[in-house]
Amino acid sequence: MVDRDDSSHFRNVRFSRAEMKEIRYASLLHDFGKVGVREEVLVKAKKLYPMQLDLVKQRFAYARKALEHEQSERKLAYLLEKGREDFLARQAEFQRQLEEQLRELDEYFDFVIKCNEPTVLREGNFTRLSELAERQFVDAEGRDQPLLTPHEINLLSISRGNLDDRERRQIQLHVNHTMSFLRQIPWTREIKNIPAIASAHHEKLDGTGYPHNLSAAEIPFQSKMMTISDIYDALSATDRPYKKAVPTEQALDILFNEAKQGLVDRELLRLFHEAEIYRLTLNWKPS
Repeated sequence: MVDRDDSSHFRNVRFSRAEMKEIRYASLLHDFGKVGVREEVLVKAKKLYPMQLDLVKQRFAYARKALEHEQSERKLAYLLEKGREDFLARQAEFQRQLEEQLRELDEYFDFVIKCNEPTVLREGNFTRLSELAERQFVDAEGRDQPLLTPHEINLLSISRGNLDDRERRQIQLHVNHTMSFLRQIPWTREIKNIPAIASAHHEKLDGTGYPHNLSAAEIPFQSKMMTISDIYDALSATDRPYKKAVPTEQALDILFNEAKQGLVDRELLRLFHEAEIYRLTLNWKPS
């Protein structure tokens, strides 16, 4: 589509049959390196892993029982000290106190569940987590324990996506694995650029991409096209069991925001949008 566009921006862009073959092969193989990434990181859907969330649930459930037990002991002590009539007079007050404490605990847990959802844009406000980080409960041995560990707080505080820095670096290594794999294949001369094209699909025009922080001039033109398609696919794909698909319009908005920041090619994105290339994914089937 690019080499058929009549705009001045792409007037001199032409792809030979061999170059089209390069693009096709590079597109099919660009993510092969993900076989070298730990599966739990690769398919991570939330900020906390399922086992981590289970531990948090158990902790909150125990804290709930601890509050009920503490209130029962307080009521019993009051009954023994003040007698039946005074106790009955304050029984409703005791119940309201317990219900208020349990409601606050449940609200905190609901907030944890909300924070556990990955965010696409930097729009989350997690300042309340610092308050929650101070909350404790008393364990079976009478020791104070945090409702959330520092590591859990850090994960829930991720402001974009669902990966922390260590996990993101592991994911980014898939490009290195792809490059290492593709460079071992004895490509013919006419399609020898496949490794370079495939390994640059996460580079950004401003040099903040990976794995080599290439500048706009250093990124292969074919890779710039692949980057736009790859981002759109990552956002809108409906076959990812670990993440929900983003609606088309929202995916395009995110892409145009990337272009506005100088991360992806604005003119290529314009063509991607105007020619409705993204609609081809609706009926695409591997050949």
